[in-house]
Amino acid sequence: MRGDRAVSVVDLSVVVPAYNEEARLRPTLDAICAHLRAEPGRWGEWELIVVDDGSTDATAAVAREAAAEEPRIQLISGHGNRGKGDALRRGVLASYGRRVLITDADLATPIEELDHLDKQLAAEDSAAAIGSRAHPGARIEVHQRRSREWLGRLGNRLIRAVAVPGVHDTQCGFKLLEGERARAAFAESRLDGWGIDVEILRVFHRQGWPVTEVPVRWSHQPGSKVRPLDYARVLVELARLRARGLRRADLAVTGLFLLASVLLYKGLWADLDRGYLADAGQDQNQWEWFFAVTADNVSHFRNPLFTTLQNNPDGVNLMANTVMLGLSVPLTPVTLLLGPTVTWALVLTLGLAATAAAWYWLFVRRVTRNRPAAALGAAFAAFAPPMVSHGNAHPNFLALFLIPVIADRALRLADPRPRIARDGTLLGLLAAYQIFLGEEPLLLAAMGMLLFALAYAAVRRDVARAVWRPLLRGLGVALAVCLPLVAFPLGWQFFGPQSYTGVLHGDNTGNSPLAFLQFAGRSLAGSDAGADPLAMNRTEQNAFYGWPLIALAAAIAVRLWKLAVVKAVTFTALAAALLSLGVRFRIPYTDIVLTGPWRALAHQPLFESVIESRVAMVCAPALGVLLALAADRLAATPVRLHRAVGCAALAAALAPVLPTPYPVRERPEVPAFFAYGAYRGYVSEGESVVTVPLPNPGSADALHWQTSSGLGFSLAGGYFNGPWGPDRIGIYGAVPRHTSNLLDDVRATGRVPQLGPAWQAQARHDLQAWRAGVVVLPPTYHEQALYETVEKLLGRPGERVAGVWVWDL
Repeated sequence: MRGDRAVSVVDLSVVVPAYNEEARLRPTLDAICAHLRAEPGRWGEWELIVVDDGSTDATAAVAREAAAEEPRIQLISGHGNRGKGDALRRGVLASYGRRVLITDADLATPIEELDHLDKQLAAEDSAAAIGSRAHPGARIEVHQRRSREWLGRLGNRLIRAVAVPGVHDTQCGFKLLEGERARAAFAESRLDGWGIDVEILRVFHRQGWPVTEVPVRWSHQPGSKVRPLDYARVLVELARLRARGLRRADLAVTGLFLLASVLLYKGLWADLDRGYLADAGQDQNQWEWFFAVTADNVSHFRNPLFTTLQNNPDGVNLMANTVMLGLSVPLTPVTLLLGPTVTWALVLTLGLAATAAAWYWLFVRRVTRNRPAAALGAAFAAFAPPMVSHGNAHPNFLALFLIPVIADRALRLADPRPRIARDGTLLGLLAAYQIFLGEEPLLLAAMGMLLFALAYAAVRRDVARAVWRPLLRGLGVALAVCLPLVAFPLGWQFFGPQSYTGVLHGDNTGNSPLAFLQFAGRSLAGSDAGADPLAMNRTEQNAFYGWPLIALAAAIAVRLWKLAVVKAVTFTALAAALLSLGVRFRIPYTDIVLTGPWRALAHQPLFESVIESRVAMVCAPALGVLLALAADRLAATPVRLHRAVGCAALAAALAPVLPTPYPVRERPEVPAFFAYGAYRGYVSEGESVVTVPLPNPGSADALHWQTSSGLGFSLAGGYFNGPWGPDRIGIYGAVPRHTSNLLDDVRATGRVPQLGPAWQAQARHDLQAWRAGVVVLPPTYHEQALYETVEKLLGRPGERVAGVWVWDL
């Protein structure tokens, strides 16, 4: 039907998709033909392609009738209604024109507007000129109903935000495209529905083909097939397209990360009823309590930033504790239905896998396109010894999946063509959400990114001069977006009830230089005996990268030193390692003590609460970048022997720090007094249960008894961060009282001291301060000594109820 018309002689192709358009199609075709015939010298040889999308009326007959009168009109018929996207794709791919005009069959944008698009396309030397109803200068001559127009604008803004930034009108069907690029874009397209317009714009954007937006006249046409809900369909189509666009390699890598995470936590998943991470200390009890109390607050529409279920009656400032509201609130249904232990296991397992996947995504985008190399670097960044150590008890330092996304968004502000408003806004939103996942990890990440930026700026001053202004402007936008969102929660954290200033962590919170060369307790080549003397505890093994990996990283840095990114990440790792040594550190095997650079930060706001050894966690992604770059170079090395030696070196350095599964112990049973609700007969509203001894950071099983009973009672004491003293210094646990200290001493020593009237009066005073309704002594170490102590303090024997000793107050 088309003959053998040469591509070169067609100057303009007009493509009109049509479905059930018998009433409007002929006037549209007549108008287009008349306009093109009016200036034959301008438009040259042209063709008009009508694509019938399986119409059930006389649309095809109308097109044939017009084609009989004008041979330059062509009809393409399909089999069934496949959608606008399919029709446009068939029409554009069948075109020969040097330029291709796409217009809807209703001609809502008059054909005369082609003149403006043509002039703009030539003047701007663009690959596409798209008609816009929303661009300044556009004229809407016939409006839709207000509700329909408002919904359409909302849908368009959503599409712009998630898919096509910088374009005012993504769905206007009047577009003039450079022919070869149009055919290439439509050949790459996959959508059959309304989302085709957005998909094509995304192809042009990805290829770097410039797109010009031209204001046009537009009139709403009665009987229009575009509905406001079609914008939602576009978003759904784009989501499906993105899901289909995932590479199998990416899915395989993500699956391997998830499998590795599950294998690490297999002991916990094997027995969620009684399993307890052996090296978690009391933190698993605490975190399960955090998840449970958040779900309880949300389900009862209470303030999620405060509770009196611990430390009654003073309560706990939850925002000042790491309750991870960004996850604990969305996971409320899981916690209510399956229990806080399931939530705990999910956050750990999925958080670790998601963090690895996020680093992989960043490394593919910013470090290397070699996916195996990126996977290697990301695996180390997420499963490095410090991360695995925190995986015992600190999900806020394990679920760091937003940190790579934040880093990428900050880097976008330094791209050659930054979208400052969009990227700054998204960066602000991401930072706000990260604050509800973990503030200290965000602070450490900001430190790492600042160190990297300073080093890179020193190496590439030309880049620094080009990007510092848009970068600062974008950061300003991010702060303007973030601060209003977090102002109230942070105000509550720092100035609300039970707020505090700083945290007393004790001495020796910095890393020993030897810690970087040693292996962690959960590493394949490590042992608890070797790691314990060099760390605060088994959840704070914040270095422990091992001497083989340190040696390999040094060799990689020397070999690839010409790369600016290598210089920057090497500086970042060295600076973070030095800062993590703390205020003072001793040179190994000597008595020489030096002052560390952390001294300048130790007493500054925010930094005063940081455990400085954690700064060494910044080294993990820095080392991951070096590993990814090295693996990428090895893959490109033509000499097989060199590749084999390099791979052997990588294996020798990484094998010793491979993580081993977390050990799990059996959790003690919940006393029947709490498990079966016997406590209800002893406490009234506002009263607390005083367990002997009171729950504290060293013994917090009472928190598990509380969550197992559905949070049916409040506790005196507890394990949380709260204020102490007139300066409101942050401490772990409740403010100690004479009676709580006495009970702790008796449990530790098994000796009952002399207790006279003064001690009894003090006990009455403390019990009144705790608003105690009942004192409970469960089975514990030195139970007999504790029983005698309480009996003397209260002046009467206890009553045996459901496996515990009870003193009803």
